[in-house]
Amino acid sequence: MKYRRLGRSGLEVSVVGIGTYQFGGEWGKDFTQREVDAILGAAEECGINFIDTAECYGDHLAEQLVGDYLRHNRSRWILATKFGHRFHGFQNRSRCWRPEEVRRQIEDSLRALHTDYIDLLQYHSPSSDELLTSGLADLLELEVQAGKIRHIGISLKSDLCRSADTFQVRKAPELNVQVMQILYNRLERTAESGILPLCQELDLGVITRVPLASGLLSGKYERASSFPDNDVRAHRQRTELEDMLRDVERIRQVELPEGRFLSSWALAWCLKHPAVSCVIPGCKSVQQVLQNAQTAELIEQTHPQDLPYNHE
Repeated sequence: MKYRRLGRSGLEVSVVGIGTYQFGGEWGKDFTQREVDAILGAAEECGINFIDTAECYGDHLAEQLVGDYLRHNRSRWILATKFGHRFHGFQNRSRCWRPEEVRRQIEDSLRALHTDYIDLLQYHSPSSDELLTSGLADLLELEVQAGKIRHIGISLKSDLCRSADTFQVRKAPELNVQVMQILYNRLERTAESGILPLCQELDLGVITRVPLASGLLSGKYERASSFPDNDVRAHRQRTELEDMLRDVERIRQVELPEGRFLSSWALAWCLKHPAVSCVIPGCKSVQQVLQNAQTAELIEQTHPQDLPYNHE
């Protein structure tokens, strides 16, 4: 495994982490504790040390599954979670940004995670107004001083990533934010035009979520693929899904070097950007963890022409 500094936080994170949205029950499968233990155990054996979860992946459900595994070896892991949403059901959340609500969320997360500190607590897809909620930054600073939070980040709203809106990135130093989590993958590259360069300039750590485009870059799906109703991908516009899968097929034929897994190549593609510290693909099996972990070796082996993007 390879490790990179996560910007001004100074944390040394594995280049491949574990995303846990799938553990919340909205990706066509419900996970048992035994299954999660096997996935995280395989990640640990591969040298992965970073886990990203959230308060609304289920009602703290993903946090509970992660926390039950981590409590026996907490110090080995860098643990990130989020605040700002409350889960009410499948694809049904309310938004909670008042300081008193956030304080309760932090306590609920600590309880679910079986820990007394969170390495990275992130605003969860806030609007600009929500980011600047009166008293919120002061509350987070108090929680840092109390030792409950070590570092603060922003998980940037997907539509802001797609529009290259840099307002929240520019506000980060003022809010003591050291890390940005962004949407970035081979199919969705808008962040290259402003967000990623600004993160470099401000020395903000960058975590890229959805690096496999919600699994579409995993190599498992074709244009005719469909998803069950309890899978968030089933709720995309069919034309949008078909367009993305058409792009995936072209990438597979034109860009993917012979003999390489599409998923590992797609993760390495994200990590070739100099601003990116870590990618957090979701994993549904031990096999996927092991395959994703191979990306660390691929980064060193891959020639620039194998990863066709232009930062100019």
